Amino acid sequence: MARTDVTQMLFSKLYPLLVSKAQKKGRTREEVDQVTSWLTGYSPEEIAQMEQSDICYGDFFRRAPAMNPNRFLITGKICGVLVEEIQDPLMREIRYLDKLVDELARGKPLEKILRSPVSSPEQ
Repeated sequence: MARTDVTQMLFSKLYPLLVSKAQKKGRTREEVDQVTSWLTGYSPEEIAQMEQSDICYGDFFRRAPAMNPNRFLITGKICGVLVEEIQDPLMREIRYLDKLVDELARGKPLEKILRSPVSSPEQ
């Protein structure tokens, strides 16, 4: 069962591909950064710094400051596989980002992509 291990690939090589996918559909780098920040807790500035580093994709997710607790609300297929059924926790995190960018590229509004209400009542 040989496959390319995406977790070992450089973040600096993969992230621009996500940005390009969204931009081809009329979305912006800022929107990709926003969904990435929502998922991982990195700021857009930190994401930009990581693009200039030699961090691998797996470590980008392993070191994420604050994985969003609502990420489990991300469901559906990516690469023909239901993200909610992916057993490997790291690969599931990676596919969550793929799914968010895919939804962005398909024109879904950010409010729906980020699985959070536009305005929430005070607790």
